[in-house]
Amino acid sequence: MLRRLLRGWRPTWLDVLLSLAVGVTGLVESFGRQGFEPGQIADPVPLAAGAVVAGTMLLLRRRFPVAVLLALISVGLAVRAMSGDGYYAAWHFYSTLILVHTVASAAELRSRRGFAGLACVLAAYAGLQTFQRNDVAEVMIGAVFMGVAYGSGILLRRQIDQTLRLAERATRLEVEREERARRAVAEERARIARELHDIVSHNVSVMTLHTGGVRMRLGDEHARERDMLLGVERAGREAVEELRLMLGVLRGTGDSGSGAPQPDLDQLDELVTHVRQAGLDVRLRIAGEPRPLAPGLGLSAYRVIQEALTNVLKHAHATGVDVVVTHGRTGLDVEITDDGTGGASLPDGGPGPDGHIPGGHGLIGMRERAAMHGGELSAGPVPGGGYRVVARFPLDAPAGTG
Repeated sequence: MLRRLLRGWRPTWLDVLLSLAVGVTGLVESFGRQGFEPGQIADPVPLAAGAVVAGTMLLLRRRFPVAVLLALISVGLAVRAMSGDGYYAAWHFYSTLILVHTVASAAELRSRRGFAGLACVLAAYAGLQTFQRNDVAEVMIGAVFMGVAYGSGILLRRQIDQTLRLAERATRLEVEREERARRAVAEERARIARELHDIVSHNVSVMTLHTGGVRMRLGDEHARERDMLLGVERAGREAVEELRLMLGVLRGTGDSGSGAPQPDLDQLDELVTHVRQAGLDVRLRIAGEPRPLAPGLGLSAYRVIQEALTNVLKHAHATGVDVVVTHGRTGLDVEITDDGTGGASLPDGGPGPDGHIPGGHGLIGMRERAAMHGGELSAGPVPGGGYRVVARFPLDAPAGTG
């Protein structure tokens, strides 16, 4: 029974220190005031034993606060009965205050445990008045000490409850933030897949048409080759149909899809013109020798620039932005730097204060597009003011799986 009650119990360092303090000071008081004069202790053994017992009971104050307080009252009565000299030990009063504080902090006053604890505290205060003859001033002083101990326990419990609520709320907000980030990643990947579908569908359609053209140009002497090309045409048409079905799944019922050609870096001038019309001074610079890019890579680089400029317009409070596209031998670098003050406050991978960012989900979308091609993206404030987004796309690396 006792083992079950004490399962998981372990005294804290504060409990140990309080136990030692009560026990040691009680022993010093009991034997240090030994004597037969008024105010002295004729028989110190009962008081010393009571001090040791009270100190030991304080180790259990957090586990059984009400029971320990009732036990302390009983120990005080037993010590008075055995000593018989009317001396009231200070260790009993200190222990009572400690336990009153613990009882108040153990449970809400409006609960059954809290009501039982308050009744026990009142009983302890009434018991204190029987240990010695007190005048009105001493009765009031005792009430003040008991009230302070009980009130501090209530304040401690409320502070602990508030801290737990705040911690629970912070945990809940963190979980919700991670869930929003996961949804944003999923939505952005679905959007990327839809755009890539358009590119793949277009290329497969072109391949199928070219194959049909070649088949029609072959004469009857190439009947076997024509049959083989006819099989390629049929496979191509089936692939296009499958891609259309897949696109329907990706778009869902709420996304009709425009089917418009996907942009690439060749449309940067048009994008810059639109942003300039919105009031932002955009300075575009192309470094290196441009080369033909894979449609998916060109689209991803374009979207990174588009979303970075959108973020600058909405959040950076900038007057100008530099866009540098560098065509290297082994990679394509895109750098967008603004002179504003609000970019650094953007949530990492989340929408702005007004909700969804058109064209993606901010940094999440840009990182997903870079990672899809084996690249990387970095973003952060610039010393002296401003914000910079840099995306690097290797030209000889296989596309990542995300």
